[in-house]
Amino acid sequence: MATLALAAAGSALGGALLPGGISLLGATLGGAAIGQAVGAAAGRYVDQALFGSSGQSRQVEGARLSDLQVISSTQGAVIPRLYGRARMAGQVIWATQLEEEIITSSQSAGGGKGRGPTVTNTQYNYYANFAIGLCEGEISRIGTVWADGKQISLKDITYRIYQGSETQQPDSLIVSKEGAGHAPTYRGLAYIVFEHMPLAKFGNRIPQLNFEVFRPVDSFEKKIRAVTMLPGSGEFVYNAAQVFRQVGGSSTPENVHTGQGVSDWSASLDDMEASLPNAKAVSLIVSWFGNDLRAEQCSLRPMVDNSDKVTTPDSWSVAGLVRGNAARVSDYQGGAAYGGTPSDQGVMDALQDLRDRGIGAIFNPFVLMDIPTDNSLPDPYGNATQGAYSWRGLITSDPAPNQPGTADKTAFSKVQVDHFMGSAAVSDFQLVAGKVIYAGPQEWSYRRMILHYAHLCKAAGGVDAFLLGSELRGLSQLRDDNNGFPFVQALVNLAQDVRSVLGAGTKITYGADWSEYFGYHSQDGSGDVWFHLDPLWASPDIDVIGIDCYWPLSDWRDGEGHLDRVAGTSSIYDPTYLRGNMAGGEGYDWYYASSSDRDNQVRSAITDGQGKPWVYRYKDIKAWWQNLHYNRIGGVEQSAPTAWLPESKPFWFTEIGCGAVDKGANQPNIFSDPKSVQGGLPHYSRGTRDDFMQRRYLQAFHSFFDRDDPDYIPGSNPLSGVTSLPMVDSAHIFTYSWDARPYPAFPLDGESWGDGGNWQTGHWLNGRLGDAPLEQAVHAICSDYGIENIQTRQLDGLLSGLVVTGLQSLRSVLQPLELAFFFDSFESGKTIVFRHRSDQGEVTSLVV
Repeated sequence: MATLALAAAGSALGGALLPGGISLLGATLGGAAIGQAVGAAAGRYVDQALFGSSGQSRQVEGARLSDLQVISSTQGAVIPRLYGRARMAGQVIWATQLEEEIITSSQSAGGGKGRGPTVTNTQYNYYANFAIGLCEGEISRIGTVWADGKQISLKDITYRIYQGSETQQPDSLIVSKEGAGHAPTYRGLAYIVFEHMPLAKFGNRIPQLNFEVFRPVDSFEKKIRAVTMLPGSGEFVYNAAQVFRQVGGSSTPENVHTGQGVSDWSASLDDMEASLPNAKAVSLIVSWFGNDLRAEQCSLRPMVDNSDKVTTPDSWSVAGLVRGNAARVSDYQGGAAYGGTPSDQGVMDALQDLRDRGIGAIFNPFVLMDIPTDNSLPDPYGNATQGAYSWRGLITSDPAPNQPGTADKTAFSKVQVDHFMGSAAVSDFQLVAGKVIYAGPQEWSYRRMILHYAHLCKAAGGVDAFLLGSELRGLSQLRDDNNGFPFVQALVNLAQDVRSVLGAGTKITYGADWSEYFGYHSQDGSGDVWFHLDPLWASPDIDVIGIDCYWPLSDWRDGEGHLDRVAGTSSIYDPTYLRGNMAGGEGYDWYYASSSDRDNQVRSAITDGQGKPWVYRYKDIKAWWQNLHYNRIGGVEQSAPTAWLPESKPFWFTEIGCGAVDKGANQPNIFSDPKSVQGGLPHYSRGTRDDFMQRRYLQAFHSFFDRDDPDYIPGSNPLSGVTSLPMVDSAHIFTYSWDARPYPAFPLDGESWGDGGNWQTGHWLNGRLGDAPLEQAVHAICSDYGIENIQTRQLDGLLSGLVVTGLQSLRSVLQPLELAFFFDSFESGKTIVFRHRSDQGEVTSLVV
């Protein structure tokens, strides 16, 4: 037969051409054997072809591994020590032989008269069981995983991560293979076990795996218990399912920008849960777009970023609009200035997914101003035209307060506010088949936006809390001809309407700007002081006092001569300095009366001459919370208090944050957005990226109000005598922000998103977590070497991660850090002190 003949011929030829054979994954195959196998295979093919036509069965076999060994590991290799985060390969510490799965199928080939031949196909699939040791424990998590250099998802792979505790138990698979009592626990070693891992996509071999491993040296990530969710715009950015864009005859993913095989939302939320294990509340920002700073001319509507896009399975639809009849956002530098409003379906997806994950959902309706650079709109503040892409807090009357002919303090103020609010009523909305149907006045108003989303939240199964909006300071401070505040009363009415839709189980509040929440101090020379938001805060439909809180915690300048440096603070990063300015410094003890005074550090003391300086202190939330409030007309305190009942409701900080920028704590409310007239740099900043600044600012906020924090100062967050709850609910301090666009796709994918450049010095948490502060890293390194009498608190700086891979002395490990961060160590008494070589403390951030 051909099989025998060609096998013999192949053996002879192979022995002549490959006398030494070849080695493959540890197995050596002789030339004769290879030739024989090739010849036999050719012969079988000839035989089956010849005999198959006469009705005999053929058998076709797929590729099969007959003699493969698992990749080897290095015996006696040093277990690495990791400080921070790093990409690591690890060592295979346990494995079984590959598991083979044989799948056989038969198919008749037909044949006209009589029975045709049968073709039998045999397919071989291979699976691996193995464990990879990573580093000394305990780690907090594993992030991105790469196989053969490409990012992969583990969602369809069975795996278990052991963090390397001293009490961890043996893995169940290893126990089943090795037997009870014979399976190692690998205590103190962080490792990952893969069970029945499919190998087909890796060429039927175990791939070269790399892991992003996190081993924190401090507790920063655990302190963050709530976040705001960006970007607020992006048509399908919140969709949990994949959405595809139709281009010609093909489709491309619209909301998939990673190699994980899931939507951006799912990838980002998975990362958030792993990065911030205690973040159990998310404030979901969803934006409509305003088109004018004049309240009476301003409409608010959902928009799209492309009028011609075709998507499946979700076609964009918001508030009854579809793509074909929706307005498009303006252009900026050749592309859409914003992503479009998130689709209603995507918003419901996000709310339901948060609930399924056990995360409290807070709905945050948001106004973005789509006022392009080349606009010709009259500016209510007296400028020639309105500022490009302005802050929503500038929406006001026309003309604005303190401008000639202002509508403020006249009946026209209420007319303009009423136009902005609109007349949409709860009865104009109904839920039909899970969709919100509107049949009210044809207006694009604030009430329509808020009530649409109240009903959408109801359709999604409800939310934990609902915001009535945020930072609309220019509207809330407008007065009518009777010294009333029409927008505040409109919010009171709106809160009642939202309550009627969402019920008593949903908390309702408004996210007031930090310069707005505590009162309005008229700048018209009258001396009027109004607790203008008290009717809202006292409303029975408002559950908590919401503040978007961006207090300055520093007044730092370069050089040695500025006041805080002269007063003895060595560094802007000093936690004691930053915490001390939570209830001190600018906005508490003093203020700058002008830009010139700020430049020259001429500080004016905050006083009211009546023994109540807290009336003017935006940082003194404790005094504001604990006291009755009395309006002052013409500077004279009224005899009757406002409706506010002291200590009746807690604070939520609906936003806190700081840019990752040099001197960010000087002015944390400044955002990195070059297209906006409000974008820029904090006071006296050089504009360089500074992740450490952001980290220290957030740590100061959380440690000041978290009663369980080791650095908490008693009395900073007192308990209410009315509710017995803390003044500030530390579980609802919402850090701004987490982005639903997963890192590193955002910010690196500039073709998909135009704001990626803002990330470098922006407020984002994505991509910045897991880094190691120098102070804690050096302390941990010394402790691992058995050196305990050390002092590192004067060290400032941040590194992504340090991996110690060999048997090195403590000095050899520290020397690269000393060179990079410019610090020395010296003995003082019985303590080793680490200090920067300059009194100023030059700070370096080694981050990726």
